[in-house]
Amino acid sequence: MPIRNFSIIAHIDHGKSTLADRLLQVTHAVSDREARDQLLDSMDLERERGITIKASAVTVSHNCGGEDYQLNFIDTPGHVDFTYEVSRALTACEGAVLVVDAAQGVEAQTVANAYLAIENELELIPVVNKIDLPAADPDRVAMEIEQVLGLPAEDCIYCSAKTGEGIEELLDAICQRFPDPREAVVEESRALVFDSHYDDYRGVIIYVRNFDGSLSTGDRIRMMSSGRTWTITELGRYTPQPSKVKTLEHAEVGYLVAAIKTIDDVRVGDTITLDTRPAEEALPGYEEPKQMVFCDFYPATADGGSGKKGEFEALREAIEKLRLNDASFTFEVQHSEALGFGFRCGFLGLLHMEIIQERLEREGGVEIVQTAPTVTYKVECTSGEIIEIHNPADLPDPSQVVHILEPIVKIEVICPDESIGELMRLCDGRRGEFKGQVFISDNRHMLTWEIPLAEIIYDFYDKLKSITRGYGTMDYEIIDFRADRLSKVSILVNGDPVEALSFICHKELSEKRSRSILKKLRKQIDRHQFEIALQAAIGGKIIARESIKAVRKNVTAKCYGGDVTRKRKLLEKQKAGKKRMKSVGSVNIPQEAFLAILDQND
Repeated sequence: MPIRNFSIIAHIDHGKSTLADRLLQVTHAVSDREARDQLLDSMDLERERGITIKASAVTVSHNCGGEDYQLNFIDTPGHVDFTYEVSRALTACEGAVLVVDAAQGVEAQTVANAYLAIENELELIPVVNKIDLPAADPDRVAMEIEQVLGLPAEDCIYCSAKTGEGIEELLDAICQRFPDPREAVVEESRALVFDSHYDDYRGVIIYVRNFDGSLSTGDRIRMMSSGRTWTITELGRYTPQPSKVKTLEHAEVGYLVAAIKTIDDVRVGDTITLDTRPAEEALPGYEEPKQMVFCDFYPATADGGSGKKGEFEALREAIEKLRLNDASFTFEVQHSEALGFGFRCGFLGLLHMEIIQERLEREGGVEIVQTAPTVTYKVECTSGEIIEIHNPADLPDPSQVVHILEPIVKIEVICPDESIGELMRLCDGRRGEFKGQVFISDNRHMLTWEIPLAEIIYDFYDKLKSITRGYGTMDYEIIDFRADRLSKVSILVNGDPVEALSFICHKELSEKRSRSILKKLRKQIDRHQFEIALQAAIGGKIIARESIKAVRKNVTAKCYGGDVTRKRKLLEKQKAGKKRMKSVGSVNIPQEAFLAILDQND
């Protein structure tokens, strides 16, 4: 039976999951009674937000020209943060169905995913979806696809995943236009791991694409990166229900169970081979996902810096359990004077961070306090060594630092032409460097900037949506680390540095941002018996200061007349007492003060 392996890729909310539902129904993999919307989106979070977070692989069959074809298709996420899911799916395919909304047209992630498929040398079938909408203009969108991506407009297939119109034509095109899987290169068995998840009863379930040879139940397999071995206890395919098979032949896609207890033993992009007859070279995989955004998670019930052990252990258990199903985020134990014990976590992007937080609170049943996100910096030391830091507190002594390098992203924004002026001002204010402009259609343009990642992780996306009235879309990728006039700003309370409040900032913006932080801190810290100095410093230089006035008792109230020297004597005595108290007193910083600072967007 001929095999076709392909992915469904698109911008977020362009109808990938609905199209996958119709493909399952038309190929009779799912009966009308079993069918439901977003069938492949198994998480409640995916259904509520209308987005795909985890890629899903399904095997169905379709008759075209009197011949049965085996179709293995993968429904991939559309958001920029989950590009790693798309890259792993494309590695296992020979073709990709590029879905574009007939009303919205080509968007930023459409372009990014198309280029990702072209880099992997995949055959593309452009599909204009949602042609049933009143605002649909499929001919205009087909011309946009030709102008931006270079795919002929006449090759576009018009369909409606909602009504089922054009789905049969798409299935026939998949069988006819996508190439056969490549021939086996070596005799030994080689299978690419493109996804995995954890099952409480069976251990890690691995999704594989078999490139060379075959795998059978009972085979002793070896992971080529780690050299560890296991015995296959179950093989199967999702149709979309799990269906066991004895053997996965050449070019087939399926799942594998081998009683693997920890997900760290399985690396996505790794090659599986037989232990008895191993292959010499691994398959070319893809790069491991690199965490670029970091923030701290603390239990919400932390008390005065100690925290309840039960809450902390519950958070640890929830994070470790979630890590079994999502190996793309990292965590390590962190301690804060105000928030107690928690975890420093690394994420692929802001949406990924938001999704992890929601899943922890829902699936783990824990309440979380989250700090403001930071990015990865590289530090060039005087010794010539280059180190990575994820937390400003880890920055070496300034005398040992030659340069601080920050991540730079290339941003592609597609927006209406009336929004271009405001968008230019926004990006210029974020230290952006304009790179180019491409005309897409009568009133839409694609603009490109290079901007430091630290400048877009707070509220850039919200401002973009506001400026473009919801019509703007963006895609970004890390392109480089560049040195700039960056420095660590320390916040001092009564002369003592508070590391949890320190941050790395461009020198031109450091004073403005420091003043904003100190003003918020002044409102949150209670007045004490002595005056409290709040300062921001770069090295030994103070760049901003605010003061919290002392609570003052009226010691002269008992003096009703008499010589003024008596009043002055009482005031001098009070002043001396406050000075002595300030030298031995410590300032109590409430948890709310930390959260007010950490949530700032300046």
